Amino acid sequence: MSDEKARIETLLGIMREHDLDALTLSVEGTTYELVLRDPAAPATVAPVLAAHVPASPGRDEPPANVRRVTAPLVGVFYRSSAPGSAPFVEVGDRVESGQVVCIVEAMKMMNEITSDYAGVVARVVPENGTLVTVGEDLLWIEP
Repeated sequence: MSDEKARIETLLGIMREHDLDALTLSVEGTTYELVLRDPAAPATVAPVLAAHVPASPGRDEPPANVRRVTAPLVGVFYRSSAPGSAPFVEVGDRVESGQVVCIVEAMKMMNEITSDYAGVVARVVPENGTLVTVGEDLLWIEP
């Protein structure tokens, strides 16, 4: 299965899981727009090349010294392993390279996300339980 087809299948699974009628996502300069016209019918996909995608309004940029932990896949971001459990990390916590810092759920699979960096958690970017996309900032780590 090609990477693009696998990506689309993952997106369709997320749409079904969260009962979404439509989903628009920009990845590596390509914008995917998936629309379920009839919930029983397959989704339509319209890839569109984007020359420049401006940053979302209100999106903060980290200071130059901050290292970013980003989402390696599309899914739902969770700060802890189960509802009611303590978060993997909090702002101000020291983390080591390879330490699990969050989970991204995709197609009912819980994917542990680890930090590539040692340092102090400066910010947890997404809200718990929100959909994140490939390359989206999850945490900022200060060396």
